[in-house]
Amino acid sequence: MGIAKTLLLGLIAGGTILIGMPLGRMRRPSEALRVTLNALAVGILMFLVWDVLSAAWEPIDAALAAHHATGAGLGSALGYGVLFAVGLTVGLLGLQQYEAWMGRSVRRARSRQSLGPGAMASQELAPRGISSWSSGKQLALLIAVGIGLHNFAEGLAIGQAAASSEIGLATLLVIGFALHNATEGFGIVAPLAADTEADPGTRPTWGLLLMLAAIGGGPTFVGTAVGHTFTSEPLSVVFLTLAAGSIVYVIVQLLAIAGRSTRKDLIYVGVLLGLLAGFLTDAIVTAAGV
Repeated sequence: MGIAKTLLLGLIAGGTILIGMPLGRMRRPSEALRVTLNALAVGILMFLVWDVLSAAWEPIDAALAAHHATGAGLGSALGYGVLFAVGLTVGLLGLQQYEAWMGRSVRRARSRQSLGPGAMASQELAPRGISSWSSGKQLALLIAVGIGLHNFAEGLAIGQAAASSEIGLATLLVIGFALHNATEGFGIVAPLAADTEADPGTRPTWGLLLMLAAIGGGPTFVGTAVGHTFTSEPLSVVFLTLAAGSIVYVIVQLLAIAGRSTRKDLIYVGVLLGLLAGFLTDAIVTAAGV
């Protein structure tokens, strides 16, 4: 399959993430809706952790199986194991350190602001960029980054299948990933509901929603282009584990938010629905033999 048609497949697979984004613009979402969206995001992300870690572990498992069956050396398993551990560590602890740094920056700016000599200095020292965002917007960004890393690996699979002229496989992958990505948009906008509930005037702009969608879904297109050009299993392992670490970090944050709700029933129902949605959409990809 040519590069132009392959890139179109990648665009379709990643573009469906836009379906869930308009929910972020809802006015005064009810508590039940906010809790359900948050729990739904947790369920979807829990599935993604399982999905990406399973894929990242495959070359390690294969190398260990070869060692058991034929006595092959363990160098390959050790090499992939190091990549696995490094990617997971950077993805999880890297975001934690970034959050801590951003928090310190905000506190320093506010401290200087309270001691500043005038309004102009106060304005200059105010937090800027992402550090000035609400916690809901920052969490939505982190979710989009984690999903984007995961979707890059999905794009690699589409590109590699198309480059190998496995048209049927590539088509099934696009259908499965498109359905899958449609659910991921809901996960990205879930934290924004709390901001809107607290202050309806803080509704995210369409520009912000499009940016988050591009961060989460765009890497599918980029991964498709890379996968059509060359294949690299080590690169795939790195991106998958980076995604897994990032998603685990986000799940911890979302669970902390869920723990403050009194609607525990909705939390469990939402998590269950998110998990089922993830496995259901993944079933089409599994049917393709991936």
